[in-house]
Amino acid sequence: MVDVLALVEARLSSALGAPDARAAVTFLGTDRIEVLRFHEAGHGGSRGGDGRGGGGGDLGGGIVRYATLGMSAHPMNDPTAVAADPLRGPRAELVLSVRQGRADTDKVLRTLAVLAASPQVEGVVVAPGGSLEVGGPLWPGAPFTSVLVAEPGGLVEDLELGAPLDPVRFLPLLPMTPNEAAWKRVHGAQALRERWLGRGTDLRDPVRASVPLD
Repeated sequence: MVDVLALVEARLSSALGAPDARAAVTFLGTDRIEVLRFHEAGHGGSRGGDGRGGGGGDLGGGIVRYATLGMSAHPMNDPTAVAADPLRGPRAELVLSVRQGRADTDKVLRTLAVLAASPQVEGVVVAPGGSLEVGGPLWPGAPFTSVLVAEPGGLVEDLELGAPLDPVRFLPLLPMTPNEAAWKRVHGAQALRERWLGRGTDLRDPVRASVPLD
């Protein structure tokens, strides 16, 4: 049997370097979810697909990335299905990138674990273009209460597991303010991404304001 999580951790370390911290959370009735933290030295450059809206300029400081480990242990299944397929179905882990030193973002670890456990707990299928509601600030004092799930592949390449298992996709999370989340529900994910891009929004800034939506 393939050790999915060992392969996932190896892929994350290959793409992001060795993690410098990790935390584990176990929810009732679910497998353990870990969240790994990776630091990138402070050149501030953009890497494709990691959540930069575009054009915001280098605001200084390195990037800290948080990645879940455990969500991909089981495939996500349609909650309306009569029986869950134990092998087939999409698999994913979540990746959040923020500028370090501007907010207490390490408190996001439990929040990310909750989101990663949602397929097991709530039968959610997490996919690009979708929103995940946090139910409060993403971390203490954060202006964000939800995240937009972005397209994978730019920062961490998909991990092929071989048939019949689906590949593991590493899904970037883009924090949204309540106004942005409400606007996205009406106009769609692509329209919000275009608004961010057009305004040069740095989506890795943990204290940024909402993009103008009028």
